[in-house]
Parts: sequence; C-alpha cells; structure tokens
Amino acid sequence: MKEQMEELERWGSDVIFGRAKGFRATLMRLAMHGLSWLFRLVVFIRLWRFRSGWKRQTHLGVLTVAIGNLTVGGTGKTPVVELLAKSLQNRGRSVAILSRGYKSKKLDQPQKWKTAAGNSIPGEKMPKVVSTGNALLLDSRYAGDEPFMLARNLDGVSVVVDKNRVKGARFAISQLGCDTLLLDDGMQYLKLAHAIDIVLIDSGSPFGTEYLLPRGTLREPAKNLRRASYILITKCDGSSQEALIKRIRRYNRTAEIMECTHGPIYLENVFTRERKPLEELKNKWVGAISAIAVPEAFEGSLTRLGARVEIRRRFSDHHRFSKKDVEKFMQRCVERDMDMILTTEKDAVRFPRPSSIDVPVYFLRIEVKILKGQEVWDAMIERICTPQPAFESVLRYRHSYRL
Repeated sequence: MKEQMEELERWGSDVIFGRAKGFRATLMRLAMHGLSWLFRLVVFIRLWRFRSGWKRQTHLGVLTVAIGNLTVGGTGKTPVVELLAKSLQNRGRSVAILSRGYKSKKLDQPQKWKTAAGNSIPGEKMPKVVSTGNALLLDSRYAGDEPFMLARNLDGVSVVVDKNRVKGARFAISQLGCDTLLLDDGMQYLKLAHAIDIVLIDSGSPFGTEYLLPRGTLREPAKNLRRASYILITKCDGSSQEALIKRIRRYNRTAEIMECTHGPIYLENVFTRERKPLEELKNKWVGAISAIAVPEAFEGSLTRLGARVEIRRRFSDHHRFSKKDVEKFMQRCVERDMDMILTTEKDAVRFPRPSSIDVPVYFLRIEVKILKGQEVWDAMIERICTPQPAFESVLRYRHSYRL
C-alpha cells in the first residue's frame, strides 16, 4: 500500500512538472487546473481574514524573521536558514529555528521538560525539541529532515518543531532563552507575526510552473510577493538576473534584492563523516539516489562536477529509505562496478546503514554564497541584531497592511 501511494505521488509530481505524457496525464492536468481556482479563492479568503483583523496575529515581544517562498520546495531554503542562523549567532543573538517538521513522526511520549523552578511542563504544551543548542535530542524520523539537518549543523542554535509554531515560539522564549526567532518556511504562517519576511526565488524556476496548487507549484499568486521585506534570488550562476528583477518589481517595488549561489563545497561520507574534495568526482562512475522534488537538479550538478552518472534511482520527496532500498541499489552499483554512490544532504539523514558497504556512499555538502547584495545582507543582519522598537512597530504595521 505504501509503495502504491508513493508511486501515485511520483506520478502526480510528473503530471505537475509536465514529465508525464498521454491522455490520462492531460485529463488530470485539466482537473487540477479547475481545483487551482478553488485554491486561489481559499488563499484570498485566508489572507483577507488576517488583513481585516477578523483573525489576529500573535505578537510575542521578540524579533521574528520568516524565511519562505511562493512555491513548494526547490528554492534552497535550508542552507539560507543555516547561514542566517550562523550570522545572527555570531553577533550574539540567541536564536531558535521554528519548524513544522514536515513528514516527521509523532513522538510516542512527549519529551519531559522541567522549568527553572523545577516544575514539569504538561505534554500537551510541549513542542518537539530537536536541539537546545547544546544537545541534539531527536533523530530525523521524529524531527523531520530539514530540522534535523539544521540542528546537526548549528551548534548553539535551538531547533523546535511544532505545527503550532506559536506554541513552539513561546517555549523557545520562556525555556530556551531565545531572543530571535527564525520561522522556517514561514511566509504563509500568519498566526505568528513576523517583522521581517525574507522570500526566496529560484533563479531557474522563479514562479514554479506558474500555476497555483494543485495544478502547479505556487502556494499563492505571484502578486503576494508584495509581502516580502527582502528577496533572495537563489541558485544563481553569475549571469544577469535583470529580466527576473524587472518582473519581481512588478509585484514589489521596495524590497531589497540579493543574489546568491548554492554551491557544493565538498563530499562527506554518509556513515563515517569523512570529507573529500569535489575533485574526487572527476571521471568517476557513480550511482545517484535521491528522494527530492526535483532530482534532475541534483543529478545535473554531479555531471557538471565531472561525475559519470551511470545509475539513477528516484523516490518520492521525503521518502524514508528502507534498508532494502539501499541494499538493492548498492547491489546494482556493485554489479555495474560503480566507484561511489551519491545522494543529497537532505536524503543522507534518512539513509539506513546497509549490512555491507560495498560501495562508499557520499553526499554533497551545499553552502550559500552571496554573489550580489552582500552589503544588503550585512545591513539586514545589523538591523536584526540591533532592532529599534519604534521602527519595528511601524514595520509590523506596514506588514499587516500588506497582507
């Protein structure tokens, strides 16, 4: 049943991205197109409820920054959240990342937590604490892929998971002593007020498939980009982004725009944590295995680094690899005499250890580098680290008005 559901999910993704052909796929796209208009109405009503004051946002008295996008996945958000958290922590801020923990497993029992006064917090008031900044408390199964990655890579930064991110925020402030909240994938989360909205746009696919869900990958109409305080064009290759910037300015005339690249910096062994330079991929025969929304981007990056991608295995996004999955793929690589197996960092956190490692398994470590607008990034960090209450209250008013 699970395999059938994943197969259906993969086919649905192929329909949305235009990879699926034929009468059945065309019919499904037509049906999805109709549902997209219904989705547009739901988005409009939801925003109107907050704009009109019928639904109120929660203000918790600390600076909250939302990092998000208009599309579903694929913009390289996690490395940007990591860079932002590091930058703020290095400036002395006590940072908590708030995530919903997409596709994470529910805890069998709530974590136990005692307050400074020695009182226990009731289970229903406990979010999932992935990291206190000093200790990693949950694995990827219970934390979710991205929260676990962030917690593992960020010493001194708290990571809290809960669908109710207001609850997670209150816990981070009262129990973890955090003074700066980063709302991961938070553009559409309006219950918690955010003073600053950083919106990411993929340079290669800025507005996804140009259709709203479920026909396309847009979470809301492109005009809602007006809510952005800063816009970060991601995955740039150094070529001009003037045409894209001109389009962005149709929806948002005031947000400052930056450009960045998401580049691999080294290979890391999934099981031993051994690191190797990217040059190791030159002319190597590799098998690529992934469970991400756009596997072509990952496989293309391997080819550009000089690898010869001979075997490919694609699973549905966030698929939790079984030992059987890994061993079956590894056997294929052994039979074809592959030099190594490559996966993504996000997939590596879900990679079980096979009984025998006959082919070394590595992931590409990706980091963000600002190509244009470094001075804007630095000014943004300065603004977050030295907030001016009067100014920020005006900004919050402007943000609610833009809703």
